[in-house]
Amino acid sequence: MTSPKGLEGVVATQSSISSIIDDQLTYVGYKIDDLAEHSTFEEIVFLLWNLRLPTKAELDQLKTDLIENMELPQPVIDHLHSYDLTKVHPMAALRTGISLLGIHDEEEDDMSEEANKRKAIRLQAKVASFVAAFARIRQGNEPVSPRKDLGFAENFLYMLNDKEPEAIEVEAVDKALVLHADHELNASTFTARVCVATLSDIYSGITAAISALKGPLHGGANEQVMKMLMEIKEVENAIPYVQDKLAKKEVIMGMGHRVYRGGDPRAKFLKEMARELTELTGQPKFYEISTRIEDYIKQEKNLPANVDFYSASVYHSLGIDHDLFTPVFAISRMSGWVAHILEQYKNNRLIRPRAEYTGPGIQEYVVVEER
Repeated sequence: MTSPKGLEGVVATQSSISSIIDDQLTYVGYKIDDLAEHSTFEEIVFLLWNLRLPTKAELDQLKTDLIENMELPQPVIDHLHSYDLTKVHPMAALRTGISLLGIHDEEEDDMSEEANKRKAIRLQAKVASFVAAFARIRQGNEPVSPRKDLGFAENFLYMLNDKEPEAIEVEAVDKALVLHADHELNASTFTARVCVATLSDIYSGITAAISALKGPLHGGANEQVMKMLMEIKEVENAIPYVQDKLAKKEVIMGMGHRVYRGGDPRAKFLKEMARELTELTGQPKFYEISTRIEDYIKQEKNLPANVDFYSASVYHSLGIDHDLFTPVFAISRMSGWVAHILEQYKNNRLIRPRAEYTGPGIQEYVVVEER
């Protein structure tokens, strides 16, 4: 029995949800390029959960269901008011919040397929409301209720800022949600599947996934990218800053990927949105700094930018607090986590791998008086 470090290259399960083959990401066989260009996040949610694209009537119904389930239970809002959010990690709050939502869901332990689909709707809808409520309460404001005349991405921005967003802002968020929705068997998705393979409930699976995403080696890369851009400050400082980092053998966040070798196919879409939004908000230097870093690292290390690299300046331009970047990622990835949980339930077997033992050989036990 041998095992590669980090299980790299190990195929752990079968899935029909998404694939990464020859540096091409697909959702249920549809290329991410086509989906990013033509689809909406609500359509992606339906696709991942049902393994097919929706009809117009089905899509309209899903949109309605999501908006009608966005309101948070009052005890969850009261919970957010109960402690100093300026001292709480947003991902810790989200982890606790999702678990709390389960307590207030009467169907939490109903494992029927129909109940799980209803819980999936509630989870997808309420995760956006929770992140927005956290942000507002932390700022000393009250949460904003969703509007039934707005779509999912539009409602998130509305609940976050208490004003109707611009069309380009909605487009940027919707595109980011589409691009981050699923990514095969990443750490948080695998964690969710391991959890529910015990036949634990969907809220437990999502809470476990969020706990995995909280780690800086999985989520948080775009937050670190933005921190880097803020430290660089001006375009002329970009290359010297990176050269100094490389000389110290430090990692440049947002560059390269564990799975992609020729480049992350999602990055180009957020790169364009970053260009447009930084220009619109009068902060084009962040885009220019980013492109200089990308070109230099690609030339020196042959590492292209990944999806996190440009999502940083996109979210910053939208006025989203930097430590909320990973919770926003979780809003999108909720769709993929749920899809994998539902798939695991349909053909379940307890996930119980083995470990390659590296300890001492058989030893003779000596009673404590003789040691």
